[in-house]
Amino acid sequence: MKKILILFLMCCPILCAAQSEWEIPNAEKPSNEVKKEKKTTSKEANAETANENIKDWEYIKEGAVPEVDGKIVFSYDIDVPGKTAQEIYDLAYVALDSLAHTEEQIKSNIALINRKEHMIAARYREWLEFSKSFIALDRTEFSYTMIAKCYDNKLHLTLSRISYNYEEGRSTGLKTTAEKWISDKQAVNKKRTKLIPGTAKFRKKTIDRKNAIFKYIAKKVKGIKEAKED
Repeated sequence: MKKILILFLMCCPILCAAQSEWEIPNAEKPSNEVKKEKKTTSKEANAETANENIKDWEYIKEGAVPEVDGKIVFSYDIDVPGKTAQEIYDLAYVALDSLAHTEEQIKSNIALINRKEHMIAARYREWLEFSKSFIALDRTEFSYTMIAKCYDNKLHLTLSRISYNYEEGRSTGLKTTAEKWISDKQAVNKKRTKLIPGTAKFRKKTIDRKNAIFKYIAKKVKGIKEAKED
């Protein structure tokens, strides 16, 4: 168990600073920076409108797959008014644990917690489906790490350390990371007008799944119940 803990911390630099305060969870569950707005010229506005007409623009545009120090990191802030950091921590723990037990999961769990800093680290491995028909199923194993940092009135999430294991055991098999496969350099042409075949489906489905995950956690933390189908 100690070896697993050490390996996890070595793989997650964000956790190392407070290593002594991190622990493996047991079965019991429990800055406002003002930015100046940049004025948009008519030429820039026209260019933006033209870009939006490009097919798959939401997956192509700058920032669709953000990088931090060469690593792909998706971030999301959830406002939870009237809740303390501890209350949000408790809600986030339940939400992340619930995600780990959804249908598409293969092997997922909350790996480490830091009660003092109100932080949770969870590791997920799930099926990411590209297409499905009566005779064929195209999917990949999709692995990622999520870090939840809780503050009074707010939850900050990051999704990173993304990797894929596609068609393992076949000649078409592929094991790679998001940085090597869905980054702007690897998945978007130089003119930023289209996605590159091969990597395109990975980039699109990763963005879609990321959006779905953040939405799922936001609803759980805010106590929004899914509408029942008739």
